[in-house]
Amino acid sequence: MHRLAMVLLAASALAGCRVSDAPDDAPDNGVNNAAAAPAQAPAAAMALSRIDCGRVDVADFTGVFSDKKAYPAGARQLASSCYLIRHGDTRMIWDTGFSIDLKGKKKDLGGLIATLDRTVVEQLADGGLKPADVNVLGISHSHADHTGQAALFPTARLVMGKADFDGMKGKADDPFGPWRKPGAQVTAAEGDVDIFGDGTVVAYHLPGHTPGHMALLVRLKSGPVLLSGDVVHGHDTLKLKAVPTFNTDRAQSIASMDRFEKLAKKTGAKVIIQHELQDVAKLPAFPEAAR
Repeated sequence: MHRLAMVLLAASALAGCRVSDAPDDAPDNGVNNAAAAPAQAPAAAMALSRIDCGRVDVADFTGVFSDKKAYPAGARQLASSCYLIRHGDTRMIWDTGFSIDLKGKKKDLGGLIATLDRTVVEQLADGGLKPADVNVLGISHSHADHTGQAALFPTARLVMGKADFDGMKGKADDPFGPWRKPGAQVTAAEGDVDIFGDGTVVAYHLPGHTPGHMALLVRLKSGPVLLSGDVVHGHDTLKLKAVPTFNTDRAQSIASMDRFEKLAKKTGAKVIIQHELQDVAKLPAFPEAAR
């Protein structure tokens, strides 16, 4: 799974608002108040859709995704989910899945068999959208199953964790060349980021899986939705506190799982685990949307 690693994080905070960096042991129980508000309906019209970004078949799931083999033995298939968020007239993509080079193929990543049926761009075309219509590109973390098609959106403002973005610089498989050029629109995330400045879409810094890993809260009129990134890989992860063998920091991983649970409880959000097959149906496939 190390081969999936590709580090993404933004190099400068040119747009969006940084959410207060209150510590996790603050009185708000680990949820920054600025990000937890507003309680009222969002001013901007909001919509959220799922995009299919591939699948992964794992022969020995517990051997790879738990350093203490906490899961039951056996194989498991993981979804690879990406998302389109509409904030008024602004469009945001969250994660980009595997590279288009994988389309129609199966690739052995060392005990993990990855597949991709359709590209993100092909699915956006179902709703009449082109890459240039995407205004913001948010990346949860640097692994290749989340960053593979990032370069297809070079005109978008990139929102990423700084540690991951900086860590990929100079590597042959760095997908963020368009955002390393002078004048590129990049928001570097060293903490939580209120992406549109109104509390409707907030990226939370939850390190451990990678140094700059983030999850995303989207406030819809019908209720908030919390997208996991890879802070967890299944609904049993939180109960088992299972830490993948390839995570960069075990203590941070556990702390981020705890904070993720607190975020879900405090906001009342519907939790969607991006790699969980049973969560695929929780959001409509683009061009349909939850609102």
